[in-house]
Order: sequence, then structure tokens, then C-alpha cells
Amino acid sequence: MKTLLALNTDLSAMPSTEGKAPEWIELIPSGPNVTGRDGRTWLFDDLAQQLVLAAFVGRGIDMVIDWEHATEVVAPKGEEAPASGWIDRLELRDGALWGHVTWTPRAEAQVVAREYRFVSPVFDYDDTYRRILRMVSVGLTNKPNLVLTALNHEQSETQKVPLSLALAAALGLDASATDEQAVAAVTQLKATATARNSEQPSLDKFVPRGDYDQAVSRATNAEQALETRKANDHKAVVETEIAAALKAGKITPATVDYHRAACSEQAGLDRFREYVKAAPAVGDPSGLDERQPEVIATALNAEQRAVCAQLGLDPVEFAKNLKSEG
Repeated sequence: MKTLLALNTDLSAMPSTEGKAPEWIELIPSGPNVTGRDGRTWLFDDLAQQLVLAAFVGRGIDMVIDWEHATEVVAPKGEEAPASGWIDRLELRDGALWGHVTWTPRAEAQVVAREYRFVSPVFDYDDTYRRILRMVSVGLTNKPNLVLTALNHEQSETQKVPLSLALAAALGLDASATDEQAVAAVTQLKATATARNSEQPSLDKFVPRGDYDQAVSRATNAEQALETRKANDHKAVVETEIAAALKAGKITPATVDYHRAACSEQAGLDRFREYVKAAPAVGDPSGLDERQPEVIATALNAEQRAVCAQLGLDPVEFAKNLKSEG
């Protein structure tokens, strides 16, 4: 939630050089409890201080000081809201938040002339714990209470700022975790790390680095060898299944490469087996792969071969006839 807090911060009481507005101004008094002139209270503890500083650094730009909170009130309506100064640094002093200011010439003249004496910070806070989360802007004002009362009717509500998802995950918390839970998780992590660092390691739980690297290398090589053997065994099974399917006429030679690629994984091989079981034969087995070439029992001499060539006779049949005549 955002609030326009009118604290009684007197600029004329701030340290300054003669004839100049103060370079450092107090923005939030020391906590942990901060009470406004209207009686409302906020929490400005150690966690709040760190959140405010981190948010300021994270925004990457200077924070504006304006007149009478114009940035929050009239700028959203499209009206002008010039800056009276810019805060480029925040600093904690005894629990209080201070800001380093570069004033515009007009604002500096007004502060030096005591035309404006007070500042009123605008900040976001957690509506559950009322912890201050980040600074938004600062306004020059002379009527803290009246300005606060009038501005409260125009302030916009914002949701409680949750932990970032990355931070919550790193701490082992969910996105709805509270700040207290986050602090507790960080404290536990620090305690665990300190305890581990203080423990004396047991030598029987450690091995020399060289032995460890050698063991890892041997394990890696063994895993690779096992994977290679499994791959080779799988390929051999695939070839056997494909050969059987060819012989049974369930697939044709033209589809062998396709089925071989489909069987590269075990699931594909299982599907191929089911396919072969259900598929009809695409052709009767020819038996050509088992047929042996016919051997000519009777060898022909050169003259007989010449006769076959001249007359266009089959040497095999000619040899058979010679054998039968003999």
C-alpha cells in the first residue's frame, strides 16, 4: 500500500552551508515503529531498512522531490508536476533514513528563504505488517497534517508486495511466504552453513582427487561400453526380425530400410513385431535365397562349347544329352 506520510521534518534544522539548502535531509525517523502526526504507525525495522535500500538501488534512477506531492496527485491527471530536487543516495544513520539531495535553483531558493520548511515522504508498505518496503517520492510542504488529511482521499491502494519468485524458490518457500518466514529461512541457512564450516571433516569419507577422477573416468567408460553393447545387441535383434519378416513375405526388400529405422528404439521394435504378427504375406516365399545353382555334371571341351555357340544350344542341355547318350 502507498501512503503520503507527513512527518514533521524541519528543513531549516538540517545541516547546511550558509545560503544553501541542506544536501542531506531526513526522510524516515529511526524505528522500529514510526508514528505519523495523525496517529498512524508503520514498521521501519532492520528488514524494512534493507528492503528500502535494495529497492532504491534496483530502480536505477534518482528519486524525485516535488511540491505538495504533485507527482502522486496531479501528474496522474495529466497536469504538470515539476521536480524541486532529486535524491541520488540513501543512507542509514542510527536507524533513520537520510537522502542526498540535488535541489533545483527555484526550490533551493525557497528552502533557503524558509518558504518551505518540511518534507513529506511517500512510500509503499505491507498492508499486513505495515512494514515500509520502498521509497516512492518526497514532497515539499508546509502543512503536514492538512496535506496528509486532504491527500488521503486521493491515494490509490496497492497490493502487498510479495517475495520475488526467484528468492522464494531459493529459500525453499512458496510465493505467499511472509517476510518473517523469509528472514527465518535465511537465518537457518546461515546457521547451517556456519555449523558445516566448523565441523572437522572425517578423513574416512574423503579420497584423493586423483583417485576420485580415476574412479569417475572408469565409471564413465563402463557406462559408455554398456550403452554400446546394448546398441549392438539391439541392432542384431532388429536384423534378425527383419530377415524373418522378409522370409515370411510380410515385408518387401524395398521397405527394409524404413523398417530398420523404425526399429531403432525398443518401442519401434515392439511395434514392428506386432505388425508382422498381424500383417498378411505380401508375396509367397520364392525360395531363391536357398536355391543352389545347377551344376553341370559333364564338362564340355573346347570343341563342344564351340558347337553350342554356333548352333545356339544351351550348354547345360547339351551336356545332359551327352551324358544320357554316354
